[in-house]
Amino acid sequence: MTEDHLPLEGYHELTEEQMRQRAEAVLNRLSSRRTIRDFSDEPVSKEIIETCLKAAGTAPSGANHQPWHFVAISDAEIKRKIRIAAESEEAEFYGGRAPAEWLDALAPLGTNQSKPFLETAPWLIAVFAQRRGGEIIGQNKKNYYVTESVGLATGLLITALHSAGLGTLTHTPAPMGFLREICERPNSEKPFLLMVVGHPAETATVPKHALVKKTLDEISTFII
Repeated sequence: MTEDHLPLEGYHELTEEQMRQRAEAVLNRLSSRRTIRDFSDEPVSKEIIETCLKAAGTAPSGANHQPWHFVAISDAEIKRKIRIAAESEEAEFYGGRAPAEWLDALAPLGTNQSKPFLETAPWLIAVFAQRRGGEIIGQNKKNYYVTESVGLATGLLITALHSAGLGTLTHTPAPMGFLREICERPNSEKPFLLMVVGHPAETATVPKHALVKKTLDEISTFII
């Protein structure tokens, strides 16, 4: 061990059965996760969002530069501005900008240009990818594997929010430059996606299409 390394902590040896039980518990929990579009306006405390963002911040990243920034929004006026801007982009998308094949793929989900959930849900989390930065705030290094790193952090964020009993929607209107302007983020940051967060509405439904999941054999290959 060199001077710039520390002993590994946080890992404890488990029995094969303990490992199996933990893995199955995670699978069972995540198997119940659903993307939703019908949100309740029931409040969610800032503390819960903060804890979930901390969990997202533990994600691995290229050179440990952590090239992400999360803007958590509960302000009604800002959410309104985001909805107006997003629906404007979506109107162009559904009105002719999107190719027919893409629209056909979306058809089973029943989506359209109307996005009321952007105002109804108690929280929106705008995720930004940073082209430059470093492991310490104020640095101006080139960031590496930015898309991969931010994607991993976003996955952990979804997992943390679901574990807290909250519903989510990953919303990606294109282009998303309006998010940078509304959230007052620098030009060096690229909007990655907009996460809608809150409790599911009592009337929430899930498209049958979304329940179709590929089997283990279809998504994996074991070379033993």
